[in-house]
Amino acid sequence: MSNEFPEIYLVRHGETEWSLSGRHTGRSDIPLTENGEAAARRVGPRLAGKSFDAIWSSPSQRARNTCELSGFGAGAVIKDALAEWDYGAYEGITSKEIHASRPGWQLFRDGCPNGEMAVDVGARADRIISELRQANAPILIFSSSHFLRVLGARWLGLPPTDGARFILDTTSISVLGYEHDVTEPVIRRWNGI
Repeated sequence: MSNEFPEIYLVRHGETEWSLSGRHTGRSDIPLTENGEAAARRVGPRLAGKSFDAIWSSPSQRARNTCELSGFGAGAVIKDALAEWDYGAYEGITSKEIHASRPGWQLFRDGCPNGEMAVDVGARADRIISELRQANAPILIFSSSHFLRVLGARWLGLPPTDGARFILDTTSISVLGYEHDVTEPVIRRWNGI
């Protein structure tokens, strides 16, 4: 279906050792695995025929390398607001390990000690959305799972905590857009693999 409104493509970075093991990877700069690099190389062909007015990436090497390996690194602009959730004291720890000392903990509801709450991540997502709407152009974004989930929720006008309802696999591609006009933001596709 043809769409006259700009679409925003979101790409989650490729696999890392920590994403593979379920360790919360916020600000630690973990490289892609060999499988992550191979999957990143397959992103470009999946976007064949698409053109973008801008390419934006999180500052993390996992997002930047996914961007580069997919063939979009040359013109990429690094945006600090696209960084993954700051997990603070929970950086590098799995949810199972957190539950051992804090039963019932949920990232999107409870946030992280010495890190961010969902509202903090939502404020960064809102800044990105404001830039996207000002640009009013097709843009390709490379970032991380929890940030992109909050971005998807905020795009729809939902609270940042509703990002918990969206799942993203590594090197998945999602598309944000509009239905009848720019006052009707929608998710056109989510977690495409």
